Amino acid sequence: MSVGRDAPLAVLTSRVRIEEKRIFDALERRNIPYCHLDERDLSMALADEPVPWAALINRCMSNTRSPYVARLFEARGVMVCNSSQVIATCGDKLLTSLALVQAGLPTPRTAVALTPEAALEALDRFGYPAVLKPVSGSWGRLLAKVNDRDAAEAVLEHKQVLGSPMHSVIYMQEYIDKPGRDLRTIVLGKRVLCAMYRHAEHWITNTARGATTTACEITDELAELSLRVAHAVGGGALAIDFLERADGTLLVNEVNHTMEFHGMMAATKVDVADALVQYVLEVAEL
Repeated sequence: MSVGRDAPLAVLTSRVRIEEKRIFDALERRNIPYCHLDERDLSMALADEPVPWAALINRCMSNTRSPYVARLFEARGVMVCNSSQVIATCGDKLLTSLALVQAGLPTPRTAVALTPEAALEALDRFGYPAVLKPVSGSWGRLLAKVNDRDAAEAVLEHKQVLGSPMHSVIYMQEYIDKPGRDLRTIVLGKRVLCAMYRHAEHWITNTARGATTTACEITDELAELSLRVAHAVGGGALAIDFLERADGTLLVNEVNHTMEFHGMMAATKVDVADALVQYVLEVAEL
């Protein structure tokens, strides 16, 4: 397969993981010329210079670079998956929560504070245990389950000492005592492609942290809820994570705009990479 700058479709990533390899494989099986771009090598003048690509699959892992890359390509008329608006919303847990709440979707009780003192007051209202999260990030990094006020004070003091702007916005959620698993669906446009459970003894059920996966039936309830979530954040190609209360009620936990899907493919045998390529071709009308 020829891979060059005259290809109709570009895949942007600085790190080729299993997912990107599967996307490249899917493009080559379909005999679709593509260009692999590395955002670290990218520079674009803001004048009206044409770009040779009609569509971009944005697999940039940087929460800072990714929306800017999307905006640069969108300004040139390139269809970007996912759009800069979706990246901006899903890349920020507060913006995601606001979109979900405004759409009337079920989520864990959530609060935000800008000082440790205000955060402790909010946590006292929540009750313990509770969960502290950075407003941006992935793979379950920097999540903290605080079981009492003493633990919360210690974590908040660490955040204050670290001094990062990210830690000055304190995002808090009630702790959901889930049944040793969470649930993820993948949505492409108006289609719920597949679903899986992620199992772990740890309270963080993330495959990057060692969780195992099994397939999950896509019920009518799960499909409807997933599509409502996707619509609330702007649509596109999304992985939606749900938590289960003890009574089976589903709560939307997070929405991922640059999803990892090798665990989903192993659990469900669904070729997510090929479906993603098909989705982009359809939206870009290629």
